[in-house]
Amino acid sequence: MKGGQSEVTDARAMTGSNVTIRDVARMAEVSIATVSRALNGNDSVSLATRKHVLRVAGELDFVPHGGARSLSLRRTDTIGVLLPDLHGEYFSELIRGLDLGARGSGQHLLLSASHGEIGEAIAALRTMRSRVDGLVVMSPFAQGDLLAKAVNGVIPLVRLNSRDIRQSDSCFAIDNYLGAFEITQHLIERGHATISFVAGPTDNPDAADRLRGFKDAHARAGKAAGPILAGNFRAESGFAAARKLLETKLPDAIFAANDDMAIGCLEALRNGGVSVPDQVALAGFDDIPMSRLLDPPLTTARVPIAEMGRLAVECCVELVRGRTITPGCRLFAPELVIRASSGAIQRP
Repeated sequence: MKGGQSEVTDARAMTGSNVTIRDVARMAEVSIATVSRALNGNDSVSLATRKHVLRVAGELDFVPHGGARSLSLRRTDTIGVLLPDLHGEYFSELIRGLDLGARGSGQHLLLSASHGEIGEAIAALRTMRSRVDGLVVMSPFAQGDLLAKAVNGVIPLVRLNSRDIRQSDSCFAIDNYLGAFEITQHLIERGHATISFVAGPTDNPDAADRLRGFKDAHARAGKAAGPILAGNFRAESGFAAARKLLETKLPDAIFAANDDMAIGCLEALRNGGVSVPDQVALAGFDDIPMSRLLDPPLTTARVPIAEMGRLAVECCVELVRGRTITPGCRLFAPELVIRASSGAIQRP
Protein backbone atom coordinates (compact mmCIF):
# COMPACT_ATOMS: atom_id res chain seq x y z
CA MET A 1 0.00 0.00 0.00
CA LYS A 2 3.07 2.26 -0.20
CA GLY A 3 2.56 5.67 -1.69
CA GLY A 4 -1.19 5.28 -1.56
CA GLN A 5 -1.83 8.40 0.53
CA SER A 6 -0.02 10.79 -1.84
CA GLU A 7 -1.78 9.29 -4.85
CA VAL A 8 -5.15 9.69 -3.17
CA THR A 9 -4.33 13.32 -2.35
CA ASP A 10 -3.43 13.93 -6.00
CA ALA A 11 -6.63 12.22 -7.10
CA ARG A 12 -9.02 14.38 -5.10
CA ALA A 13 -9.70 16.47 -8.18
CA MET A 14 -11.36 13.47 -9.81
CA THR A 15 -13.75 12.74 -6.92
CA GLY A 16 -17.45 12.28 -7.59
CA SER A 17 -19.49 10.33 -10.07
CA ASN A 18 -16.54 9.81 -12.45
CA VAL A 19 -14.65 7.68 -9.93
CA THR A 20 -14.84 3.95 -10.64
CA ILE A 21 -13.96 0.87 -8.63
CA ARG A 22 -10.81 0.62 -10.78
CA ASP A 23 -9.69 4.05 -9.53
CA VAL A 24 -10.22 2.98 -5.92
CA ALA A 25 -8.25 -0.24 -6.52
CA ARG A 26 -5.41 1.66 -8.17
CA MET A 27 -5.19 4.30 -5.43
CA ALA A 28 -5.42 1.70 -2.66
CA GLU A 29 -2.92 -0.55 -4.49
CA VAL A 30 -5.15 -3.62 -4.21
CA SER A 31 -7.11 -5.65 -6.71
CA ILE A 32 -10.61 -4.78 -7.91
CA ALA A 33 -11.86 -7.99 -6.30
CA THR A 34 -10.41 -6.90 -2.95
CA VAL A 35 -12.16 -3.51 -3.22
CA SER A 36 -15.43 -5.26 -4.03
CA ARG A 37 -15.10 -7.63 -1.08
CA ALA A 38 -14.15 -4.80 1.29
CA LEU A 39 -17.08 -2.65 0.24
CA ASN A 40 -19.48 -5.59 0.60
CA GLY A 41 -18.18 -6.54 4.05
CA ASN A 42 -16.77 -9.89 2.96
CA ASP A 43 -14.96 -11.69 5.81
CA SER A 44 -12.16 -12.83 3.50
CA VAL A 45 -10.67 -9.31 3.65
CA SER A 46 -8.63 -8.40 6.71
CA LEU A 47 -9.82 -5.61 8.97
CA ALA A 48 -6.77 -3.47 8.16
CA THR A 49 -7.28 -3.83 4.40
CA ARG A 50 -11.00 -3.11 4.69
CA LYS A 51 -10.32 0.09 6.66
CA HIS A 52 -7.71 1.17 4.12
CA VAL A 53 -10.03 0.55 1.15
CA LEU A 54 -12.95 2.32 2.83
CA ARG A 55 -10.75 5.30 3.65
CA VAL A 56 -9.55 5.58 0.05
CA ALA A 57 -13.10 5.17 -1.28
CA GLY A 58 -14.29 7.86 1.11
CA GLU A 59 -11.60 10.31 0.08
CA LEU A 60 -12.42 9.70 -3.58
CA ASP A 61 -16.14 10.07 -2.81
CA PHE A 62 -16.70 6.75 -4.54
CA VAL A 63 -20.33 5.60 -4.77
CA PRO A 64 -20.81 1.93 -5.78
CA HIS A 65 -23.03 1.42 -8.82
CA GLY A 66 -26.33 0.09 -7.50
CA GLY A 67 -27.01 -2.14 -10.49
CA ALA A 68 -23.56 -3.68 -10.49
CA ARG A 69 -23.70 -4.21 -6.75
CA SER A 70 -27.07 -5.94 -6.97
CA LEU A 71 -25.75 -8.21 -9.70
CA SER A 72 -22.74 -9.25 -7.65
CA LEU A 73 -24.76 -9.76 -4.46
CA ARG A 74 -27.97 -10.82 -6.22
CA ARG A 75 -29.69 -8.34 -3.92
CA THR A 76 -31.31 -4.97 -4.55
CA ASP A 77 -32.14 -4.14 -0.91
CA THR A 78 -35.60 -3.27 -2.23
CA ILE A 79 -39.01 -4.71 -1.38
CA GLY A 80 -41.74 -4.34 -3.99
CA VAL A 81 -45.25 -3.42 -2.82
CA LEU A 82 -48.40 -3.80 -4.90
CA LEU A 83 -51.56 -2.18 -3.53
CA PRO A 84 -55.04 -1.85 -5.04
CA ASP A 85 -54.82 1.94 -4.73
CA LEU A 86 -52.63 4.68 -3.26
CA HIS A 87 -55.50 7.09 -2.54
CA GLY A 88 -57.13 7.78 0.81
CA GLU A 89 -56.34 7.64 4.52
CA TYR A 90 -56.38 3.85 4.73
CA PHE A 91 -53.57 3.48 2.19
CA SER A 92 -51.70 6.45 3.65
CA GLU A 93 -51.63 4.65 7.02
CA LEU A 94 -50.69 1.35 5.38
CA ILE A 95 -47.81 2.93 3.43
CA ARG A 96 -46.59 4.56 6.65
CA GLY A 97 -46.39 1.11 8.24
CA LEU A 98 -44.71 -0.41 5.18
CA ASP A 99 -42.13 2.38 5.27
CA LEU A 100 -41.47 1.80 8.98
CA GLY A 101 -40.81 -1.87 8.28
CA ALA A 102 -38.50 -1.07 5.38
CA ARG A 103 -36.49 1.57 7.23
CA GLY A 104 -36.12 -0.65 10.26
CA SER A 105 -34.78 -3.44 8.04
CA GLY A 106 -32.46 -1.25 5.96
CA GLN A 107 -34.56 -1.68 2.82
CA HIS A 108 -36.11 0.53 0.16
CA LEU A 109 -39.69 0.30 -1.14
CA LEU A 110 -40.85 0.16 -4.75
CA LEU A 111 -44.59 0.99 -4.81
CA SER A 112 -47.14 0.22 -7.49
CA ALA A 113 -50.95 0.16 -7.70
CA SER A 114 -53.24 -2.21 -9.60
CA HIS A 115 -56.16 0.28 -9.73
CA GLY A 116 -58.58 -2.58 -9.25
CA GLU A 117 -57.55 -4.31 -12.49
CA ILE A 118 -56.29 -7.90 -12.37
CA GLY A 119 -54.39 -7.39 -15.65
CA GLU A 120 -52.52 -4.39 -14.24
CA ALA A 121 -51.69 -6.34 -11.09
CA ILE A 122 -50.18 -9.25 -13.05
CA ALA A 123 -48.19 -6.91 -15.31
CA ALA A 124 -46.84 -4.97 -12.31
CA LEU A 125 -45.75 -8.15 -10.52
CA ARG A 126 -43.98 -9.51 -13.61
CA THR A 127 -42.14 -6.21 -14.01
CA MET A 128 -41.16 -5.84 -10.35
CA ARG A 129 -40.07 -9.42 -9.67
CA SER A 130 -36.72 -8.87 -11.45
CA ARG A 131 -36.08 -5.54 -9.70
CA VAL A 132 -36.79 -6.36 -6.07
CA ASP A 133 -35.79 -8.99 -3.51
CA GLY A 134 -39.31 -9.74 -2.32
CA LEU A 135 -42.92 -8.68 -2.76
CA VAL A 136 -45.70 -7.56 -0.43
CA VAL A 137 -49.04 -7.73 -2.21
CA MET A 138 -52.48 -6.55 -1.14
CA SER A 139 -54.89 -8.20 -3.53
CA PRO A 140 -58.57 -7.26 -3.76
CA PHE A 141 -59.06 -10.10 -6.23
CA ALA A 142 -60.49 -13.51 -5.52
CA GLN A 143 -58.13 -14.97 -8.16
CA GLY A 144 -55.12 -15.06 -5.83
CA ASP A 145 -53.56 -17.97 -7.72
CA LEU A 146 -53.13 -15.76 -10.82
CA LEU A 147 -50.97 -13.33 -8.85
CA ALA A 148 -48.89 -16.20 -7.42
CA LYS A 149 -48.28 -17.48 -10.95
CA ALA A 150 -47.12 -14.01 -12.01
CA VAL A 151 -44.39 -14.17 -9.35
CA ASN A 152 -43.75 -17.84 -10.19
CA GLY A 153 -41.78 -18.50 -7.01
CA VAL A 154 -38.87 -16.36 -8.25
CA ILE A 155 -38.80 -14.27 -5.05
CA PRO A 156 -40.59 -14.41 -1.68
CA LEU A 157 -44.22 -13.27 -1.67
CA VAL A 158 -46.10 -11.98 1.40
CA ARG A 159 -49.80 -11.19 1.18
CA LEU A 160 -51.83 -8.53 2.92
CA ASN A 161 -55.54 -8.83 3.64
CA SER A 162 -56.17 -11.96 1.61
CA ARG A 163 -56.95 -15.41 2.97
CA ASP A 164 -57.10 -17.00 -0.50
CA ILE A 165 -53.50 -18.25 -0.35
CA ARG A 166 -51.33 -21.22 -1.18
CA GLN A 167 -49.67 -23.24 1.57
CA SER A 168 -46.29 -21.75 0.63
CA ASP A 169 -47.44 -18.17 1.22
CA SER A 170 -47.17 -15.97 4.28
CA CYS A 171 -50.15 -13.74 4.93
CA PHE A 172 -51.34 -10.95 7.23
CA ALA A 173 -55.10 -10.41 7.20
CA ILE A 174 -58.01 -8.88 9.08
CA ASP A 175 -60.86 -10.95 10.46
CA ASN A 176 -63.38 -8.94 8.47
CA TYR A 177 -66.23 -11.27 9.36
CA LEU A 178 -65.71 -10.84 13.11
CA GLY A 179 -65.41 -7.06 12.88
CA ALA A 180 -68.62 -6.71 10.86
CA PHE A 181 -70.46 -9.15 13.14
CA GLU A 182 -69.52 -7.13 16.24
CA ILE A 183 -70.44 -3.77 14.69
CA THR A 184 -73.85 -5.13 13.62
CA GLN A 185 -74.41 -6.76 17.01
CA HIS A 186 -73.63 -3.44 18.72
CA LEU A 187 -76.19 -1.60 16.55
CA ILE A 188 -78.82 -4.27 17.25
CA GLU A 189 -78.14 -4.07 20.99
CA ARG A 190 -78.57 -0.29 20.82
CA GLY A 191 -82.18 -0.99 19.77
CA HIS A 192 -81.88 -0.07 16.08
CA ALA A 193 -84.60 -2.17 14.45
CA THR A 194 -83.69 -1.56 10.81
CA ILE A 195 -80.02 -1.47 9.80
CA SER A 196 -78.94 -0.81 6.22
CA PHE A 197 -75.56 -1.98 4.94
CA VAL A 198 -73.41 -0.18 2.35
CA ALA A 199 -71.35 -3.01 0.85
CA GLY A 200 -67.91 -3.03 -0.74
CA PRO A 201 -67.03 -4.23 -4.27
CA THR A 202 -68.72 -7.51 -5.21
CA ASP A 203 -65.45 -9.17 -6.31
CA ASN A 204 -63.56 -8.23 -3.13
CA PRO A 205 -63.09 -11.08 -0.59
CA ASP A 206 -62.80 -8.66 2.35
CA ALA A 207 -66.05 -6.97 1.39
CA ALA A 208 -67.73 -10.37 1.08
CA ASP A 209 -66.62 -11.32 4.62
CA ARG A 210 -67.98 -8.05 6.03
CA LEU A 211 -71.34 -8.58 4.30
CA ARG A 212 -71.49 -12.11 5.67
CA GLY A 213 -70.78 -10.85 9.19
CA PHE A 214 -73.59 -8.30 8.83
CA LYS A 215 -76.09 -10.96 7.73
CA ASP A 216 -75.05 -13.54 10.33
CA ALA A 217 -75.35 -11.06 13.22
CA HIS A 218 -78.96 -10.46 12.20
CA ALA A 219 -79.59 -14.18 11.90
CA ARG A 220 -78.09 -14.78 15.36
CA ALA A 221 -80.42 -12.11 16.79
CA GLY A 222 -83.43 -13.54 14.94
CA LYS A 223 -83.92 -10.33 12.95
CA ALA A 224 -84.21 -9.53 9.26
CA ALA A 225 -81.34 -7.52 7.79
CA GLY A 226 -82.17 -4.13 6.33
CA PRO A 227 -81.54 -2.98 2.73
CA ILE A 228 -78.09 -3.73 1.28
CA LEU A 229 -76.76 -1.01 -1.02
CA ALA A 230 -73.88 -1.18 -3.50
CA GLY A 231 -70.59 0.55 -2.72
CA ASN A 232 -66.94 0.47 -3.79
CA PHE A 233 -65.06 1.55 -0.62
CA ARG A 234 -64.94 5.18 -1.87
CA ALA A 235 -66.66 8.07 -0.06
CA GLU A 236 -68.60 8.93 -3.21
CA SER A 237 -70.35 5.56 -3.17
CA GLY A 238 -71.31 6.05 0.48
CA PHE A 239 -72.74 9.46 -0.39
CA ALA A 240 -74.77 7.93 -3.25
CA ALA A 241 -76.06 5.11 -1.04
CA ALA A 242 -77.26 7.51 1.66
CA ARG A 243 -78.91 9.73 -0.96
CA LYS A 244 -80.81 6.68 -2.19
CA LEU A 245 -82.02 5.95 1.34
CA LEU A 246 -83.09 9.59 1.74
CA GLU A 247 -85.24 9.23 -1.38
CA THR A 248 -86.92 6.05 -0.10
CA LYS A 249 -87.13 5.29 3.61
CA LEU A 250 -84.47 5.96 6.18
CA PRO A 251 -83.41 3.03 8.41
CA ASP A 252 -82.65 3.38 12.10
CA ALA A 253 -78.94 2.85 11.40
CA ILE A 254 -76.46 2.60 8.52
CA PHE A 255 -73.41 0.37 8.65
CA ALA A 256 -70.90 1.22 5.91
CA ALA A 257 -68.31 -1.46 5.08
CA ASN A 258 -65.48 1.04 5.53
CA ASP A 259 -64.93 4.46 7.09
CA ASP A 260 -64.56 6.29 3.79
CA MET A 261 -68.08 5.25 2.76
CA ALA A 262 -69.38 6.10 6.24
CA ILE A 263 -67.95 9.62 5.83
CA GLY A 264 -69.77 9.88 2.48
CA CYS A 265 -72.99 8.76 4.19
CA LEU A 266 -72.55 11.38 6.91
CA GLU A 267 -72.17 14.16 4.35
CA ALA A 268 -75.28 13.07 2.42
CA LEU A 269 -77.36 12.80 5.59
CA ARG A 270 -76.30 16.26 6.71
CA ASN A 271 -77.14 17.69 3.29
CA GLY A 272 -80.56 16.10 3.64
CA GLY A 273 -81.12 17.70 7.04
CA VAL A 274 -80.84 14.38 8.93
CA SER A 275 -79.15 14.39 12.33
CA VAL A 276 -76.64 11.67 13.25
CA PRO A 277 -77.20 9.87 15.59
CA ASP A 278 -80.51 11.46 16.70
CA GLN A 279 -82.39 10.36 13.57
CA VAL A 280 -80.04 7.80 12.02
CA ALA A 281 -77.12 6.01 13.69
CA LEU A 282 -73.96 5.42 11.69
CA ALA A 283 -70.96 3.05 11.85
CA GLY A 284 -67.93 2.27 9.68
CA PHE A 285 -64.96 -0.09 9.54
CA ASP A 286 -61.15 0.46 9.74
CA ASP A 287 -60.81 3.38 12.21
CA ILE A 288 -58.83 5.63 9.89
CA PRO A 289 -57.44 8.73 11.70
CA MET A 290 -60.25 10.95 10.37
CA SER A 291 -62.92 8.80 12.09
CA ARG A 292 -62.27 10.15 15.57
CA LEU A 293 -62.27 13.76 14.32
CA LEU A 294 -65.74 13.70 12.75
CA ASP A 295 -68.76 15.33 14.35
CA PRO A 296 -70.06 13.07 15.73
CA PRO A 297 -67.01 10.79 16.06
CA LEU A 298 -67.53 7.52 14.18
CA THR A 299 -68.24 4.15 15.74
CA THR A 300 -66.08 1.67 13.85
CA ALA A 301 -63.95 -1.48 13.93
CA ARG A 302 -60.31 -0.60 14.62
CA VAL A 303 -57.80 -2.32 12.35
CA PRO A 304 -54.01 -2.14 13.03
CA ILE A 305 -53.37 -0.76 9.54
CA ALA A 306 -49.82 0.57 9.95
CA GLU A 307 -48.74 -2.30 12.21
CA MET A 308 -49.89 -4.86 9.66
CA GLY A 309 -47.87 -3.14 6.92
CA ARG A 310 -44.75 -3.04 9.10
CA LEU A 311 -44.98 -6.71 10.00
CA ALA A 312 -45.57 -7.74 6.38
CA VAL A 313 -42.38 -6.00 5.20
CA GLU A 314 -40.36 -7.42 8.10
CA CYS A 315 -41.63 -10.91 7.28
CA CYS A 316 -40.70 -10.45 3.62
CA VAL A 317 -37.17 -9.32 4.56
CA GLU A 318 -36.78 -12.39 6.78
CA LEU A 319 -37.74 -14.63 3.86
CA VAL A 320 -35.30 -12.80 1.56
CA ARG A 321 -32.51 -13.39 4.08
CA GLY A 322 -33.24 -17.10 4.09
CA ARG A 323 -34.92 -17.37 7.47
CA THR A 324 -37.42 -20.17 7.84
CA ILE A 325 -40.95 -18.91 8.52
CA THR A 326 -43.90 -21.23 8.96
CA PRO A 327 -46.33 -20.51 6.12
CA GLY A 328 -49.83 -19.47 7.04
CA CYS A 329 -52.05 -16.50 7.70
CA ARG A 330 -51.82 -14.28 10.78
CA LEU A 331 -55.34 -13.04 11.42
CA PHE A 332 -55.88 -9.75 13.28
CA ALA A 333 -59.13 -9.36 15.23
CA PRO A 334 -60.61 -5.85 14.82
CA GLU A 335 -61.43 -3.92 17.99
CA LEU A 336 -64.94 -2.49 18.38
CA VAL A 337 -64.57 1.26 18.97
CA ILE A 338 -67.82 2.77 20.21
CA ARG A 339 -68.25 6.49 19.62
CA ALA A 340 -71.14 8.93 19.48
CA SER A 341 -72.29 8.22 15.89
CA SER A 342 -74.07 5.00 16.89
CA GLY A 343 -76.11 6.75 19.58
CA ALA A 344 -74.10 5.26 22.43
CA ILE A 345 -72.08 6.82 25.21
CA GLN A 346 -68.57 7.16 23.83
CA ARG A 347 -66.03 4.88 25.46
CA PRO A 348 -62.68 6.46 26.33
